[in-house]
Order: sequence, then structure tokens, then C-alpha cells
Amino acid sequence: MTVQLDALTWVELDRLTRDGPPVVILPAGSLEQHGPHLPLGTDRFMPARLAALVAERTGALVAPALPYGYKSQPKSGGGNHFPGCASLDAATYIHMVRDILCDLARHGLTKIVLFDGHMENQWFLTEAADLALRALAAEGVVGTRIVKFGYWTFITPETEAALFPDGLLSWELEHAAVMETSCMLHLCPDLVRAEEIPDGPPAAFPPYDVYPVDTGPIPPTGVLSSAAGASAEKGRIVVEQVVPDIAAALVTAFQTDPQG
Repeated sequence: MTVQLDALTWVELDRLTRDGPPVVILPAGSLEQHGPHLPLGTDRFMPARLAALVAERTGALVAPALPYGYKSQPKSGGGNHFPGCASLDAATYIHMVRDILCDLARHGLTKIVLFDGHMENQWFLTEAADLALRALAAEGVVGTRIVKFGYWTFITPETEAALFPDGLLSWELEHAAVMETSCMLHLCPDLVRAEEIPDGPPAAFPPYDVYPVDTGPIPPTGVLSSAAGASAEKGRIVVEQVVPDIAAALVTAFQTDPQG
């Protein structure tokens, strides 16, 4: 049977849920510039593909990926001023995710994974989970457990060394650079404009923020450090390492009683 939640009928889903609630993975992406070589939907494509691979190992279901996220930030995503970036205000995003979580749990899908593909989403996913659990408790819906992570947090030191033989500058400056480009070359090679992969110096940001945003330190490509070291082979290494590790982590996370 498919791992895609939206490909099931309600009858099939009801049967699965009655047999014991399956884990539901909700990929959380964005519509954000990723340089001249990667598509605007990179932060949706990557967690959706990775989530499907994890689901095949664990028997989980994958909910439709959220295509919009919180605003791209200059120091981690290049900024929301690039054409094509379409984002949600924090309150809008929090309430959207909260409502989805609540409806899943109300229908008995009480094991939920927030599978983040966009760094700027992380604290708002946390708030959505907190508000959802409060609302569900008030309604008497008990036993819900929500697991949240960004897939990049599972990259081991060994995999990091394979990605960055000369050392990692910072994960924030990795926006649209070696890791994402490598993974897209492996997972979605038809969507990568390989001839446009940029090679330039890393962005140099001051240790403070200015509002309105000063776009001066942001490279004109929107890529915060060189992507020239990317390769499909590096992407394969990342995927083959993080997928089984994420699958194992989810088994552990849902083994214990959330009320215990």
C-alpha cells in the first residue's frame, strides 16, 4: 500500500488507524530562492523525498508536504526579497500547522512527525506543537505524541567530513550550497541546473541585525557559500546515512508511552 496519506481513501485510512495508529510524517517546506541552480521548492522536495524513504522503512504515512514556510532570513536563506519567495507570517504559520496537527489527532492519528526542511520554520513548528497539544488536552484527546526535527541534524561527523573535506563554515551559510545541492543532485537531478552551480566567497554578515534588512552582505546569487564542491555522490552519502538513522530514531521516539 502507498505511503502517501493523500493517496488513501478514508476507508483505508480508518482501517489502518483502527489496527493501531500509524506514524504520520508531515514534511514542512517553503517556497524560497535557492540560487540560480536549485528550484524554489527545494525545501519541500527534499524533506518529502526523504520522508518517503523513511516511511518505506518504518511503515509510516507521509502527509502532503507544506509548500509555504516562515520568511527566509538573510543569514540563513538569503532573504525574502528574492523573486519567488512567498512566505507566511509567524502567527499564520503556527495556526496552520496547529490546525493540521489537531485534525490528524482527532481522527486517531496521534503519532505525528514534523519533518522540517526549512531552517526558519523550526521555532514556529515548536509553538504549533505546543498549542495543538493544549487544544487536544482541553478536548479530551489524549495520547498524542509529536516528534520534530530538521533532517540536517542527523548528519553525522563522518558524513559532514565527506561533504566538507576542508571543514564546514557553518550550517547557516550552507543555504543552497554543498549539502542541499548534493542531495538534490541525488534525489531530484532533473531539477538541478548543474551548469549554474555558483562558486563564490561566503557571505560576511555583521554580528547584529538591522531592520529594514540590509541586503548588502547577501551575495547576488542568493547562495551564502560556494556550492562548487557539490556532487550526486555526496548526496548519496547523506541520504544513505540519514534515512536509516531517522527511521531508527522514530521507532525509539514512539516506543514509550507519552503519558508515562
